[in-house]
Amino acid sequence: MMCAGKKFYFSAAVCIMTVTSMLAVSYLKLQRLSHQPKVIQEGRRCRGKIAISTITALEGNKTFIISPYFDDRESKVTRLIGIVHHEDVKQLYCWFCCQANGKIYVSKAKIDVHSDRFGFPYGATDIVCLEPKNCDPTHVSIHQSPYGNIDQLPRFEIKNRKPETSSVDFTVCISAMFGNYNNVLQFIQSMEMYKILGVQKVVIYKNNCSHLMEKVLKFYVEEGTVEVIPWPINSHLRVSSAWRFMQDGTHIGYYGQITALNDCIYRNMERSKFVVLNDADEIILPLKHPDWKTMMNSLQEENPGASVFLFENHIFPEAVSSHTFNISSWNTVPGVNILQHVYREPDRKNVMNPRKMIVDPRKVIQTSVHSVLRAYGKSVYVPMDVALIYHCRKGLQGDLPRESLIRDTTLWRYNSSLIMNVNKVLSQTMLQTQN
Repeated sequence: MMCAGKKFYFSAAVCIMTVTSMLAVSYLKLQRLSHQPKVIQEGRRCRGKIAISTITALEGNKTFIISPYFDDRESKVTRLIGIVHHEDVKQLYCWFCCQANGKIYVSKAKIDVHSDRFGFPYGATDIVCLEPKNCDPTHVSIHQSPYGNIDQLPRFEIKNRKPETSSVDFTVCISAMFGNYNNVLQFIQSMEMYKILGVQKVVIYKNNCSHLMEKVLKFYVEEGTVEVIPWPINSHLRVSSAWRFMQDGTHIGYYGQITALNDCIYRNMERSKFVVLNDADEIILPLKHPDWKTMMNSLQEENPGASVFLFENHIFPEAVSSHTFNISSWNTVPGVNILQHVYREPDRKNVMNPRKMIVDPRKVIQTSVHSVLRAYGKSVYVPMDVALIYHCRKGLQGDLPRESLIRDTTLWRYNSSLIMNVNKVLSQTMLQTQN
């Protein structure tokens, strides 16, 4: 009798599990069907005003579109990088206009607010729509409803439609430049160090900076090194210069830094072998290799299948300086001379040093500041004896005497090339005073 009872309960459990699995599969199929593009109009020309701003507010002002990108790594979708209110935006629809057959398709979007929102009401968001199977749309419009007039909606060009071969090895993404940024000398030194280490392109999401800094940016843009992306986020949202929500009525943290970093990865996905995510006052310094290309070749050989490489951040406090490389012609240029700052703070007990990254952009789905959120491939923590991040800024352990700091002159290995290159830039931008 006991045996028969056990068999009954086992059979019942198997039956329940089978039915539950079938219901789950059916639900997923229905969900996918509900997101399939549907033809809503035929015999139409593609109209609507082309969006040209970096940040475009949609009607209702709770959704902001940065840019859409074609993404066929899993299925044929348009992935829009945007910013949305994490609670108030429930439904969005992609409107695709296909020039070839004159049909307009509407596809229900999957709204994926990134997990690293740090308490702010708005966050970086992927708005993902399945594309029509028999059409490769060049533009997309976004609306809160599957009904309406597409002619009244802004149209966004879908980037990355045509695959390209990587034209550069390294692109540095810097986000965001704000607060009337005027650390001119350190910025020039960072740019020249990046070039020495093998960088061909630096992308800067610029909110605002000083007049002098504008002059320097113009020089690097004309040189072909820098691409400036206007970033007027405070025209749309109340921004915080802190990374964590402080219950102060702001909408988004650190001038939308995470959104800009995600956009930068997708923007350079087809044109750069690697994307480097760090700030303008940070430099990844190799200790075993002369440059980044040699270092990354070695790291990839040692870590097959890795797509994300994380480097440990170390603070070189700007308040502690050396008299070496006190170059008089640089003294009139505002900003820090990094060659004079070769003392780094020791590790703190029970405190993890943050990290910044070099990534394969084709393997990243979503990123935060110090780690990726979703990616194909594994992440690797690069040992400090291979490379570290030189970060010259205000110290975090201000009460430490100089004797407690660690003298680290790794940067000086590049001093000759760096001084020569910085002098050329200062001369060409007429920022350098002659002796």
